[in-house]
Amino acid sequence: MTYIAAANRYEGMEYRRCGNSGLKLSAFSLGLWHNFGHVNNFENARNLLKTAFDHGITHFDLANNYGPPYGSAEANFGKILDLDFRPYRDELIISSKAGYDMWEGPYGNWGSKKYLVASLDQSLKRMNLDYVDIFYHHRPDPETPLEETMSALDLIVRQGKALYVGLSNYRPAEAAKAFKILKELGTPCLIHQPKYSMFERWVEDGLLDLLGQEGVGCIPFSPLAQGLLTDKYLGGIPEDSRVATSGKFLNESHITPEKIERVTKLNALAKQRGQKLAHMALSWLLKDKRVTSVLIGSSKPEQIVDSIKALQNTDFSVEEIGMINNILK
Repeated sequence: MTYIAAANRYEGMEYRRCGNSGLKLSAFSLGLWHNFGHVNNFENARNLLKTAFDHGITHFDLANNYGPPYGSAEANFGKILDLDFRPYRDELIISSKAGYDMWEGPYGNWGSKKYLVASLDQSLKRMNLDYVDIFYHHRPDPETPLEETMSALDLIVRQGKALYVGLSNYRPAEAAKAFKILKELGTPCLIHQPKYSMFERWVEDGLLDLLGQEGVGCIPFSPLAQGLLTDKYLGGIPEDSRVATSGKFLNESHITPEKIERVTKLNALAKQRGQKLAHMALSWLLKDKRVTSVLIGSSKPEQIVDSIKALQNTDFSVEEIGMINNILK
């Protein structure tokens, strides 16, 4: 059956300008890091993307090595694009990245021009796209000159393979140098993708201020700390949780009594605000106008619909901010 997107899809979503650019992003973006590989259910992946778009999420975020296996999230996304989203291509922001290990040998990792250009060419073939909207360097490379990596991003835009470029996992000093080089090349950085949540706040030590000054957007990933910032683990470890089934990025060692005590206190505050803890954790990120969009992951369509409810209350009193900081310090 042909997919027809919901007619009212833009009505319940907020759209935020990305830094000083002309581009707006949906306040939530869907990350394809998990649940879109060949090991996952293809029809579920289709339903996740349809649900997201039907509720106004226009940005789908990928990387070359998302899967597993590597490349399979992009390959599956390309199939879903052909099945369901081809008529809506111009309503979508599609991003990919390169910077982590992708293929064997010295040219399948880090930040050389050889790797970045070759990786994006592969990504475009897998997704059956002429261009991505945003292409990111996924992490800094300590050995490749920053000028080479940034000139590769500039080249990719000039070749028409990406409209905008971004950075991910760059610390403030590295990001400042990269922004300067990109600006001088004539391809300013559009957006920065850091790991940022109530439990991971390093971006507040200079990065957010830098992004605000430079007019660069911010799109946090892991906003729920891989599920820790939900009520999921308050009663123990559920059998279907990421800790129980995967354990690669979140395992039992992360779920300490101290963490659970903090989560319990945060959960109580969320209830006072009339929110679930997950909603409050997402709202807490969106309260800062320098945050353009928040990357959510999902294994079930209803989780996407639920996450969007966080938009209903993104205002925090000074007292609430103080209570949150006291709980987290």
